[in-house]
Amino acid sequence: MSQPALTIIAPGQAAGRRRRLLEIAGAAAIAATYIFLVLTQPADIANGPASFSALVALGGFLLGAVLLIAAVLPALPTSTVVLIPVALVLNVVLGQLMGSTGLPFYIDAIGTVLIAVLAGPAAGAATGALCSIVWSFFNPTVLPFAAGAALIGFLAGMAARGGLFRRFYLAPVAGFVTGILAGVVSAPIAAFVFGGTSGLGTGAIVSAFRAMGDTLLAAITKQALISDPMDKAIVFTIAALLAYALPRRTTFQFPFVRRYRVLAGKAPAAPDA
Repeated sequence: MSQPALTIIAPGQAAGRRRRLLEIAGAAAIAATYIFLVLTQPADIANGPASFSALVALGGFLLGAVLLIAAVLPALPTSTVVLIPVALVLNVVLGQLMGSTGLPFYIDAIGTVLIAVLAGPAAGAATGALCSIVWSFFNPTVLPFAAGAALIGFLAGMAARGGLFRRFYLAPVAGFVTGILAGVVSAPIAAFVFGGTSGLGTGAIVSAFRAMGDTLLAAITKQALISDPMDKAIVFTIAALLAYALPRRTTFQFPFVRRYRVLAGKAPAAPDA
């Protein structure tokens, strides 16, 4: 009677599976938190961490971000770990500035997209979610949009993997498409949680559509499909400029950049021994 064959799993394969499971779990936590917010429509979330719904959102989005970071951390160079806090600050500062201008743009995802271009979809999604969590301590209205921020980071990483940043003129196209998807995801949150009044410039567009007879969700969705694609096209373009402005030796330290040839040009030659 023959003995069953033993399946030997290489350490690298096992580590890859664990990373994949962590990525799936992180994405599931973010998606579940988003669904919770859409279904419960918690008006008290704008009160910050003092409300139950805000604590649930903080916990769910933070869990998702931590799982995503745990999945990608072993493959990240030290430069990425250092760059993530810089990306968070860049997002918050630019987002706050744009939010005070009354323009229907956000410009609050440049850091997220830059991390996604350099380190991949999971790192981009984690950065997007973390940014919303950190920002929410200054502006609680940002927290419910963490799922959309994570989606932007994920899609930016997928665009980079597909080579859309290798040709500079395709970066804004990728951003435009990302903006459409992100706008559709964020519209229910803006409608059901905030009544479409979460931004000055965007709120004015929503009011105009409402005056034409649109329902609240329809008005917000139309506003999102106007503002978000243009906003993300600008964001992707600026992120591409920043990525190409970095020294080539720096960008090619990122395994994701090397593996998928994210940026145009060849890797720099190794220094002579």
